[in-house]
Amino acid sequence: MYPNDTHLKKIGYILWIFGFTGSHRFYYGKPLSGTIYFFTFGLLGIGWLIDLFLIPSMDQQADQRYHAGQIDYTVAWVLLTFLGLFGIHRMYMEKWLSGLIYLLTGGIFGLGYLYDFWTLNGQISDLNR
Repeated sequence: MYPNDTHLKKIGYILWIFGFTGSHRFYYGKPLSGTIYFFTFGLLGIGWLIDLFLIPSMDQQADQRYHAGQIDYTVAWVLLTFLGLFGIHRMYMEKWLSGLIYLLTGGIFGLGYLYDFWTLNGQISDLNR
């Protein structure tokens, strides 16, 4: 375990089950490959199977790249995944105004929700500095 343990392997493996959607790659801060996995069903399942063995290294890279702090990455990701259209993850990060805007607009009609899948790790890391 690293002193800067920002992401959890357990969560990575749980998300890997749904990996054909790219969810584990988004969680570990790899939005481009996450998007590719989403549109290709995990590179037709081949990339998805390979990722079973790559999760420990993706976890280590995320722990080195992002900063631990008051805002927990796992909580924010769970909130984004299940309640993102309502802005609950933004309220958790104390971004109250944008959280309320997401609540009233369905995550700005879904586009802000997608934006947060691409940028959530960076947003949290900046807030945790």
